[in-house]
Amino acid sequence: MKVLVINAGSSSLKFTLFEMEGKDNTVVASGQVERVGSDKPNLIFKRPGGVKKEYMPEGVKNHADALRAVCGALTDPADGVLKDASEVKAIGHRVLHGGEKVTQPVLVDDAVKGIIRECFPLGPLHNPANLMGIEACEEIFCGVPNVAVFDTQFHQSMPPEAYLYAIPTEFYKEHGIRKYGFHGTSHHFVTLSTAEFLGKNVDDLNIITCHLGNGCSMAAVKNGKCFDTTMGLTPLEGLMMGTRSGDMDPAAVLRIAEITGKKPAEVDTLLNKKSGLFAMGGIGSGDMRDIVNAADSGNEQAALALKMFVRRVVKYIGSYYVLLHGPEALVFTGGIGEYSVAVRGMILRELACLNLFEDPAKNAACTGKKGIISTDDSAWKAIVMPTNEELMIARSTVRILGLA
Repeated sequence: MKVLVINAGSSSLKFTLFEMEGKDNTVVASGQVERVGSDKPNLIFKRPGGVKKEYMPEGVKNHADALRAVCGALTDPADGVLKDASEVKAIGHRVLHGGEKVTQPVLVDDAVKGIIRECFPLGPLHNPANLMGIEACEEIFCGVPNVAVFDTQFHQSMPPEAYLYAIPTEFYKEHGIRKYGFHGTSHHFVTLSTAEFLGKNVDDLNIITCHLGNGCSMAAVKNGKCFDTTMGLTPLEGLMMGTRSGDMDPAAVLRIAEITGKKPAEVDTLLNKKSGLFAMGGIGSGDMRDIVNAADSGNEQAALALKMFVRRVVKYIGSYYVLLHGPEALVFTGGIGEYSVAVRGMILRELACLNLFEDPAKNAACTGKKGIISTDDSAWKAIVMPTNEELMIARSTVRILGLA
């Protein structure tokens, strides 16, 4: 059975087509349409085995046009993978924000689309685009069921003491201002995968998950459910990231606005897109690979940025260790978490006081693949566990539709 996974951005549309047969879940094709709505859109189409095409489709004015271009690539007689678009039996969508009303993947209907619209103020850059992707699929794949998988849903199990801010309660009750958390699909996938890896029932699993990439977040997972997470009302709260500042004094934000005369939207751009490793590294890049290379070459500013990043991760690990009364594993995932041996090593060397010790050989061997990277005599385990958000969405889609 073919399941299409869509991640629609404001000017992009990413897709992955899966063949879902029991436990055999394979990628058939993937890619994205970039610069939707511009005069120079770009379509990248990839198939396993190294087949890749990149070209400029004509007339991609909106997400529906982008989806038509994707269908054209999928059904192309030479390089496509489908005889006809009707082979797609279900579509799963990544949606950023579901507020408090969504705690599970849901079949899209008018009520669900209404919830997505209600959350526009909470996810102004993503939710409108996500809804456009859904509506484009309803138009192009008429009659094919759509399932929404929300980035916030895994974190809805947090208790009030974790998600409430210490501000007047009317801001929460009337405007929904609270911690929601993000990267939920990734944290959930990694939690399930770690339980399977350790041979445990997920309901008995207590772990700390670290999704470290350009965007970074962590979760304290208690009995297989989110007990706390680092991101907040938006993905800006929490860890230092590629271009995001992470935690800072709200008064500092007000002071920045006062000093610069910037409007709220401009300050938002500063904190989300021009801060973090990008701002602190001093090399014009927020990519951790560039930061590590610069630090290794003696760049003191890049070395400082690296120390700041590690310090913030370690602070949250300490906090979550106490909240969980001693977890059984620390799990790394995401681009940095899966591939940066250096960053993982720096973090683990700070955790010796908690009886978690790096095994350098195991750490070096686990580049982009799952495995234990701590010593055998550690009190708990450090694990690398690759994430796969698209597969999680596809599996959720199949499960919700009862097609498994």
